[in-house]
Amino acid sequence: MAPTGSRTIRNGCERVLYWIPVLFIVLIVAWSYYAYVLQLCVDSIEDTKEKVVYLLVYHLIFIMFIWTYWQTIFTKPMTPLKEFHLSHADKELLQREDREESQQEILRRIAKDLPIYTRTNSGAIRFCERCQLLKPDRSHHCSVCDKCVLKMDHHCPWVNNCVGFSNYKFFMQFLAYSLLYCLFITATDFQYFIKFWMNKLPDTQAKFHILFLFFSASMFSVSLAALFIYHCWLVCKNRSTLEAVRSPVFGHGTDKNGFSLGFSKNLLQVFGDESKYWPVPVFSSLGDGCSFPTGPVNLDPEQPSSPSGSSLNGATEARHYPKPLRESQSRLLISAHSWSERDNATDKDRGASNPGMVMENEA
Repeated sequence: MAPTGSRTIRNGCERVLYWIPVLFIVLIVAWSYYAYVLQLCVDSIEDTKEKVVYLLVYHLIFIMFIWTYWQTIFTKPMTPLKEFHLSHADKELLQREDREESQQEILRRIAKDLPIYTRTNSGAIRFCERCQLLKPDRSHHCSVCDKCVLKMDHHCPWVNNCVGFSNYKFFMQFLAYSLLYCLFITATDFQYFIKFWMNKLPDTQAKFHILFLFFSASMFSVSLAALFIYHCWLVCKNRSTLEAVRSPVFGHGTDKNGFSLGFSKNLLQVFGDESKYWPVPVFSSLGDGCSFPTGPVNLDPEQPSSPSGSSLNGATEARHYPKPLRESQSRLLISAHSWSERDNATDKDRGASNPGMVMENEA
C-alpha cells in the first residue's frame, strides 16, 4: 500500500506543479488589466472620448483573449477511436508472440482495415504499447498526459494541455488574440510612455505601471509574433510541430508534404469551411482526427486502393484517397474540384441528356 500511496502523492504534486506556468500567465494578465484599466485609462487619460474608445476596444480584445485561452486549456485532447484499440483476443495473440516479425504481421493484419498509412522510420506499424492501440496517422503518445493524442502538435506547459486536433484551432486563436492584446496595449500606451520620460505625467504610482506595462507588452509581442507566424506557416503547410521536426513516413518513404492539400484546403482543415466560425472559439475543424486525406504520395501496396485513379482536371499526377473519408473531409476535397468517378459519371449522364452541353464543355 505504501508504494501506491506515495505514487498517488507524487502524481498529485506533479499535477499541481504543471499549473504553475498557467498561474503565472493568469497573474500577469490580471496585473495588466489593473494597470491598463485603472492606472492608465481611469487615472491617467483625461480625454473622455479617448478613454471610452480605449476601454471598449480593450475589453472586446480581452474577452476574446480569455475565451480562447480557456478553450485551449480545458478542451480535452481527443484520443483514438475504439476501432484502433486491440481486442482482447488480439492482445493475447500479440503477447504470445516473441518474435518482432510475427508481432508486426499481426499488427499489419489489423491495420489493413484501418485508415493508417504512416509508418515508423523502420517501416513498421506504429503501435503504442502503453495504450495498446494502433496509432492513427499524425497521432502520438504524450508522456505528460499519458495518452495518445490525435494530430498531436505539442504539449504546451503554458496551457497545461496537449495541443492537438481537438484544440489546435483554439490554440491558434489564443496566439492571435494574445498578440493583438499586447499590440493594442503597446500602441495605446506608447504616448504615455513618452510622457513618462519627459516628466509630463503626474507623480503618482500610475506612471510606474505605465512604464512596466509598455515594456512587458512589447516583449510579449515579439515572442508571440514569432510563435504565431511559425504556426501560421505550419497551418499553410498542413504540418504539426512534431511533423516539422520529423517528417511523416509513408509506405514509399519520408514525405514532409504528405498531408498537404494546398493552401486553401489546409486552412479549411483547421478552421472549417464556414468562415463565420473562424474568429470564434467553437470547434469547427474538419474530419475526425483519425484519418486525413493525403497529398500525391505512393500508397502502401498492402492497403486497398481506391476504385478510381482519377486525376485533378486531367492532370497527369493523380492524388489517391483509397480509404473512405468522413463527410466533412469529403466536402473538403470536392469543394473546388471533382475527385471521383461518380462525379465523372454524373457529367456523362448530363451530357447524354444534353449533347449540346458536352460539345460546349469540350470546346
